[in-house]
Amino acid sequence: MTTTINRRAFLGGASLALGALGLGLSPRLFAQGNDLAGLTLEVATYKGGDSYFSDNAATDQRPYKVNYSEFSGGNLIVEALASGSLDIGSMSEIPPIFSIQSHRQPKLIAVIQGDVNNQVFLIPKDSTLESVEQLRGKRVGYVRSTTSHYFLIKALKEQGLSMADINAIALTPQDGFSAFQSGQLDAWVIYGVFIQLAKFRSGARVLKTALGYLSGNYLMAARPAALEDPVRRQAIQDYLHRETQTLQWINNNPDAWAAKSAQLLGVDKAVFLDQYNNRSQPWKVLEVSEQAITSQQEVADLFHDAGVLSERIDVTPLWDRQFRLLSTGAGSQG
Repeated sequence: MTTTINRRAFLGGASLALGALGLGLSPRLFAQGNDLAGLTLEVATYKGGDSYFSDNAATDQRPYKVNYSEFSGGNLIVEALASGSLDIGSMSEIPPIFSIQSHRQPKLIAVIQGDVNNQVFLIPKDSTLESVEQLRGKRVGYVRSTTSHYFLIKALKEQGLSMADINAIALTPQDGFSAFQSGQLDAWVIYGVFIQLAKFRSGARVLKTALGYLSGNYLMAARPAALEDPVRRQAIQDYLHRETQTLQWINNNPDAWAAKSAQLLGVDKAVFLDQYNNRSQPWKVLEVSEQAITSQQEVADLFHDAGVLSERIDVTPLWDRQFRLLSTGAGSQG
């Protein structure tokens, strides 16, 4: 496995699903044939992501090779797809929106819908804050151009506020954690295992989760040229189906998943069990739909209205509807 960057691991499961997609009317369970034997599929992953559990799910015996590269965020995956060094990778709804302005956009071929309770407004243990409305004039940390940024803008707007009404401080997750722990922030909008780390280490409390604010949609993005190659497209189809089986194993084996995640990331197992037990829903894979496109358009429009995007963006050209689901979900537990 080729290692490059490790940050998105701290979404702690937000990248645990890719998709189960097919191209024909009667796709086989797994791809077969000698055409795939000499092919290497270039796939983005995150430290502790679903690719680390394919052996547990018995989905790692493929008729082609897979070269994994670790990334810290979706914006870097978009760049790698554009440069031709990747074939597929998953990300939130946001990075592809910004790719349109640079004319380096990928194709979005599936929706991976999952937990939104792993994104929250955190407040210190002794805080007297009781609502987002009370954040006026307060120091609020967030991660720029991510789901936490969108969540913050949307929650403020609901209360008739904007980013100008708070002391908004853009920080990396690691810097935000340090600032929050040292008392420099009144609230912190963050995601993943940082939530549990702050709860367990300093008694941080959740002011609000993203339930009802975020769609929970993560997107499988592909390099356009990879979809034009029939053999590589077949490998992508097969890979996505195997990833769905891996995801089903994760959904149905929380204790084993938490134990291995703890080992991979050097974080206590209790962090992942807490994450699993508080999730809003298990991961599931959905075909491209008007609802998914509309959801991403709402994100783009809100960013434009808030001044984050300089022009209004139409996201429709990003989407590719050629793939069909081989499976309707990835387990029902949780």
